[in-house]
Amino acid sequence: MGVYTRRFDNWKSHQITMSKAILNTAYFPNIQYLSKFVLYDEISIEQMDTYAKQTYRNRFVIASSNGQLSLTIPVVKNNRTITKDILIDYSEDWQKKQNRAILSAYKNSAFYDHYFPELEHFFLKKEKFLIDLNMKILDNLLNTIGIQKNYKITDAYNKNTTDTIDLRDKIHPKLSKNIYDANFEPAEYYQVFSERHGFIPNLCILDLLFNEGPMTLSKIQETCKKI
Repeated sequence: MGVYTRRFDNWKSHQITMSKAILNTAYFPNIQYLSKFVLYDEISIEQMDTYAKQTYRNRFVIASSNGQLSLTIPVVKNNRTITKDILIDYSEDWQKKQNRAILSAYKNSAFYDHYFPELEHFFLKKEKFLIDLNMKILDNLLNTIGIQKNYKITDAYNKNTTDTIDLRDKIHPKLSKNIYDANFEPAEYYQVFSERHGFIPNLCILDLLFNEGPMTLSKIQETCKKI
C-alpha cells in the first residue's frame, strides 16, 4: 500500500504539463489520493465506469494495534454495474464495526476527540448509494483540512483523455496494480502505534488527521513532488 510497482502509462516524462486529473471515487481516501487535490487545479471524479471490486472505492486502511487494517463497505453488485448505481448493503451492521475499529485505533491520538464527532454521522446515517456517501465524505474532508473544493463528477465515461492526467485505478490497494507515482512521496509523521510497527505510509486520511490535526494540510503538501 506504500509501494509502487510500475509507472503511469500516459505520463512518460513524469512532469506535470496539465492542470487537470481524473480519479475514481474513494471511501475515506488515502493521503496520496488527497494530494492530487493540492497538486492539480481541477479534479474529475469518475462515476460512470464499471464498478470494480477490491479497490479504494469502498475501502480504506488504518493503523491498528495489530498493524494495517482494511475496513470495507459491503455493496450490492451485479455484473457490469456502473459505479454511480452501486448500492450499499446494510444486511450486516458494518457501520458499528468500523466505528469501533476507528475508536480502538485512534482513541489515544492527539486529535481524535476534536475531529471524529464531525465524522461520526457517516457511520450512523444510511446512504443508499456508495457514490453519495463517498462524495459527502470528500466534501467534509476537504473543508476540514482546508483544501479548496476543485472537483466535478463525470456525467459520461471517456476511455481516453487528452487534456487530463488519467489516474483512474492507478491508486490501488493491490501492490500488483498500484502505480509508481513520481509526484507523491510519503512524509513521516507521528502514528499511535509507530513504536510497535514503525511508520506506515499512505494510510487513510483519518490516520493523518487524528494524529496531526491542523498540520494535516502542510503534511499533504509535503508529499507533493513536482518533477
